[in-house]
Amino acid sequence: MTTVPTVAPLPARGTPSGAAAVVAAAVLWGTAGTAGTLALGGTADPVALAAARLVVGGTVVAVLAGLASVAAVIRSRPAPMIASAAAAAAYQLCYFAAVGRTGVAIATVVAIGSGPVFTGLLTWLRDRARPGRRWTLATAAAVAGCAVLVSGGQAVGGDPLGVLLALTGGLLYAFYAVVAAGSITAGAPSGAVMGVLFGGAAVIMLPVLLWRGTGWLAEPPGLLAAVYLGCATTALAAHLYGRGLRATPVARAATLTLAEPAVAALLGVLLLHERLAPVSWAGLVLLGAALVLVAVPGRAVPRVPVPSQARGEAESSA
Repeated sequence: MTTVPTVAPLPARGTPSGAAAVVAAAVLWGTAGTAGTLALGGTADPVALAAARLVVGGTVVAVLAGLASVAAVIRSRPAPMIASAAAAAAYQLCYFAAVGRTGVAIATVVAIGSGPVFTGLLTWLRDRARPGRRWTLATAAAVAGCAVLVSGGQAVGGDPLGVLLALTGGLLYAFYAVVAAGSITAGAPSGAVMGVLFGGAAVIMLPVLLWRGTGWLAEPPGLLAAVYLGCATTALAAHLYGRGLRATPVARAATLTLAEPAVAALLGVLLLHERLAPVSWAGLVLLGAALVLVAVPGRAVPRVPVPSQARGEAESSA
C-alpha cells in the first residue's frame, strides 16, 4: 500500500493566515506581466515566456518538495494528480489561445473571472454543500469589479471560440485547484502536491518552449525574466498558494486570487505609466472591497448539541 508523507494537523479552515498566503501568491502572479515587459520591452513571444516560466518554476517546486515526496503523492492518487498537472499546463495554452482570438481584456476577464465560479460549482458537486450567500455575493462583486477594471467600462465584443477557450481555461484552473485542495486537506504535504502540479506542467511545457525557441534566454534580460517569473511568480507563489489551501476553503481561495488583475493594473500605472479610466478605478475599488469581504472570516456559529447528544456526553463523563 502506498503511503503519503504526513504533515502536522491542518489549522482551522478559513484562518486569516491562510487567506493572507493566497493573496500573497496572487500578488506575485500579478507582477508577472510587468516584470516581463520591463525585462524584455514587450519583444518576447508571450507563449515562450509562459512556457519558460512553467519549466523553470515547476522544476524548482518539484526539486524543493523532494522528488520522493512528489512521487508518493502521484502514487497515492495517480489519475487525478496526473490530470491536474496536465490541466495546469493546458490552462496556459488555452489562455494564450484565447488572447490571440479575442484580445487580452476579454480573455483575462473570462478566464480569471470564471475560475472562482467553476471552483465553487466543482466544490458543490464534490462536497454536496452549496456555497454560502456571503461567498456568492462577494464573488459576483469581485468578478464584476474585475470585468470593469480590465475592460475600462467599454462594451467589447468577443470571438465565440476565443471566449470558449477562456472559459475552458477557467474550468481547468478550477479542476486542478479543487484536486490539489482535496489532496492537501487529506494530509498530503502542500509542497509535494504543488510539486506534482507544476513539476508535471514543466515536463509538458518543455516541448512548447523548445518549439517556440530559446534564443532569447541567452540574453541577460531574457534570462533574468525567466528566472524571476519561474522562481518568484511560479515557485514561491505555488508554495504560498499551497500553504493557503491548507487553511482556506478552495472556493474562497479562488476568489481571493482575483487580486492578481488588481495588482497587475496598479503596477501598470505605477511602473509602466499606463492610465486607468475613472470607471476602471471604480472597478478596482469594487474588486478590493469584495476581496476584503471574502478574506475576513465569518463569525463562527456555536454548535449546540441536541438533547440526546448532550445526555450521551453527560453519561460518558460520569
